[in-house]
Amino acid sequence: MTDVDSDRIAMADADDCRTLDMMYEWLEPAPEGFKVEIVSGNVYLAPQRDTHWRNTLAIIRQLSARYGENRLLSDVRIDFPGPLNGFAPDVAAFAQGASRTEDGRWRYQDVEFVAEVISKATAANDYGVKKAVYATAGVPVYLIVDPYTGTWHLHTLPKEDEYRSVLSLDFGTPVDLTSTVVGLSLATDAFPRD
Repeated sequence: MTDVDSDRIAMADADDCRTLDMMYEWLEPAPEGFKVEIVSGNVYLAPQRDTHWRNTLAIIRQLSARYGENRLLSDVRIDFPGPLNGFAPDVAAFAQGASRTEDGRWRYQDVEFVAEVISKATAANDYGVKKAVYATAGVPVYLIVDPYTGTWHLHTLPKEDEYRSVLSLDFGTPVDLTSTVVGLSLATDAFPRD
């Protein structure tokens, strides 16, 4: 290896000075109709689809009885643990008394429930990296809704970077969250499919 090669390797190994704030500034404003997320330092732009939004709205409507509008968010940036994880969950529900950080962002420590509706372009994130990050963050309930397969996947009991309990069933079967912090059941019979 030459000195030039070792200099290049040293440069590649140098601390990456990017921050989530810098990356989001570069991306604003996002193209209309697209959701922007940063997952492990990678930028993802996903087009919003009709089916995606209708599933998201169905979840929000059912959760609003328990959380009200002031404790529910959709597509709003929340910084999660790990390298450069600025997620914008399809649905996030916050604990009573949840507070924002000094810079006005919601704290991941106050998230009780997250739902992600699968998009083909970013499905690997929802089933992989994001699931591991949500578990690491201690999010008690993570629901994946997959309109392509007509199934939902409930993840509970986070421990380290995984969920110890997983239940997968078809649309039409309610998501029973009564024994979780959410404390209610979500009807799925009207969830549209792609």
